[in-house]
Amino acid sequence: MSQSRLTTASGIPLADNQNSLSAGPRGPLLLQDFHLIEKLQHFNRERIPERVVHAKGSGAYGSFTVTHDITGLTKAKLFSHVGKQTPVFLRFSTVGGEKGSADTERDPRGFALRFYTEEGNWDLVGNNTPVFFIKDPINFPDFIHTQKRDPQTNLKSANMMFDFWSNAPESLHQVTILFSDRGTPDGYRHMDGFGSHTYSLIDEQGERVYVKWHFKTRQGIKNLSALDATRIAGSDPDHAQRDLFNAIAANDFPQWDVQVQVATIQELEAWSARTGWNPFDLTKVWPHGDFPVQPVGVLELNRNPQNYHAEVEQAAFSPANVVPGLGYSPDKMLQGRLFGYHDAQLYRVGTNHQHLPVNAPRCPVHNHQRDGAMAIANGGSARNYHTLNSVGAGATGMGHGERELGLEGDAGRFDFRGQEDDYTQAGNLFRLMDTQARQNLCDNLAGPLSQVDEDILQRQLRHFDLADRAYGAGVRASLKALGRNVD
Repeated sequence: MSQSRLTTASGIPLADNQNSLSAGPRGPLLLQDFHLIEKLQHFNRERIPERVVHAKGSGAYGSFTVTHDITGLTKAKLFSHVGKQTPVFLRFSTVGGEKGSADTERDPRGFALRFYTEEGNWDLVGNNTPVFFIKDPINFPDFIHTQKRDPQTNLKSANMMFDFWSNAPESLHQVTILFSDRGTPDGYRHMDGFGSHTYSLIDEQGERVYVKWHFKTRQGIKNLSALDATRIAGSDPDHAQRDLFNAIAANDFPQWDVQVQVATIQELEAWSARTGWNPFDLTKVWPHGDFPVQPVGVLELNRNPQNYHAEVEQAAFSPANVVPGLGYSPDKMLQGRLFGYHDAQLYRVGTNHQHLPVNAPRCPVHNHQRDGAMAIANGGSARNYHTLNSVGAGATGMGHGERELGLEGDAGRFDFRGQEDDYTQAGNLFRLMDTQARQNLCDNLAGPLSQVDEDILQRQLRHFDLADRAYGAGVRASLKALGRNVD
């Protein structure tokens, strides 16, 4: 089998890649051995900073196909007609663990999806859960710190986790999901995905409706028991990566049905008045009985990356990337992520991360951004400034020239903790579970709760009681079975 001749990074042929240049057979080495120097220098710089969250991930390419007409809701060209296909890239991930952590840890799973549309990239950055632990992004750094390592022991700490959760009752809905069977999915192919946040669709007339995105796996839901998740973490910590890669390599392409919940602002306001829930609160779901899902299309993954670092590790998503016909919402967590994600990519990958192939849009790009590190596409001879009488300079509204979004209210820091219902939806989820699922939930919670301080334990138990008395009683019974005495 023929091999290409090795070269330096500048393309200069190498005579010897096995022996350093030395003064005599026993050395010392010579500084003029540029190949040795370059090889060691690059090795020292091979790692870019890992993601603070979602560090361990897997990715694949595929396609999105429109199966149902939603052109009455959005002018976005990727939905222009039934049968329309758009190439995609999807990155799955765990959330709290480091890059070398196990795929089967009890953790939410990231579901970050990029659509390479003819109008630019659309990044729908969500999770495998429809809700999250917090509703205000100012709490996000503190929450993530509790999921990482204790600054003194450098160990994961149940005390830190439940100290935060017990002081944030809005987290109970997501905590209930996390410690249920859904907290340890069996690989990435056998779980659903959600946009989680509330987004919007905008039609040709500029009318806006609000939406929730759902991705329902066609492979069927499969979860791991707590014991199996721990066992596989020791025997095959890359279980989900291996499963996804091997399935695609064997032409067993995973698919998801893409669905959407839709509501006008008037419908959301009426629902909020009836239920007391904020429709833009990320800790709440829109019940399907109130807002039914409707089909949109099919997502399929059918091509593995050729190089993990170039295509998965350097993939840089941002929910700020929406195309004409798509938009945001007043969801506070979404608003924070619009800034946070792009800023993280600027630090982690670089100011020109959009030039890398996995991040580059597959449509013409015209802007006045120039220079910086790794400016692969730097505008050529085109001017690097904009004037007021240039084409398109008179567009009004937001980035796509969409209709202005009316805002009102006094600026202030509003704390609704203790004033909003953080328990009913968590209780509803508990009541939907069968007997075995409830037992698993209580047992999974009892493990880490048996290690926490008494005041934290009692505070968390009160939240379970307020969601459902049987919920609190079940956790207490599981704690007693582990030898932790509770009132």
